[in-house]
Amino acid sequence: MSRNDPKINSDWIEGDFSSYEDLRMLDGKSIDVTIHLAAVTGGCSERDGLLINVEGTRTLLNYLIKNGCKKFILASSIASVGVQNKKFRPSILPINDEHPCFDRDGYGFSKFLMEEVSKYSYRQNPSIDIINLRLAAISPDENMPPPFKVEPLREWALCYITLMTQSDAVRAFKMAADSPYKPGVRIMNATGPKSWVADPVAEILETWWGNDVDLSYFKKVGNEFNSVYDVTRIKDEIGFVAKNITPGL
Repeated sequence: MSRNDPKINSDWIEGDFSSYEDLRMLDGKSIDVTIHLAAVTGGCSERDGLLINVEGTRTLLNYLIKNGCKKFILASSIASVGVQNKKFRPSILPINDEHPCFDRDGYGFSKFLMEEVSKYSYRQNPSIDIINLRLAAISPDENMPPPFKVEPLREWALCYITLMTQSDAVRAFKMAADSPYKPGVRIMNATGPKSWVADPVAEILETWWGNDVDLSYFKKVGNEFNSVYDVTRIKDEIGFVAKNITPGL
């Protein structure tokens, strides 16, 4: 279902996932697994984020659960922790899958609340299986930018060093959808195991944050170019490891 032609070689329905009336066009269809990618993205207004990413997801889940779907893969974001704002500081590094939301700008907050909606839906329907993928910043395979180097802090800073190819993202969603049915709600960082950097991560983060955050993990031998997001869970539970493993150049 999409508001615009997705230009794919597959059946699709023109409609808005946040409209219950549009969702009724799916009546009678047997849906075993839902991959939910639709959203307003980074830079959206707080209002749009809450109406579409939060209320829209609640509407979608309600309809599909009532019609028998039991497995859901939701596109959350690494921005759910609040990386958009230059004041963001993580409480732990690498950032774990359940890191709280420190967002100040609306988009990350809406993605975090979407995850909370999924937990709420599970409490009402304990037979459903929901995986929230906190997705990295995505770039086309053939147009990845040069690995990031030390530079001054800016908005979305962590997203610039947490890049993943489009093909890796597609594979992450497919592997999550194909994974064994497991009732519950899981949140998984879907990023590469390495940061997209040419300089050591500790040097980049020290330039941004000084002594505000403990960088000792990245100063250990072997960890210098690791991801700023912990990807242990997604590897252990669905077997996903991004292929664009890029150590410092």
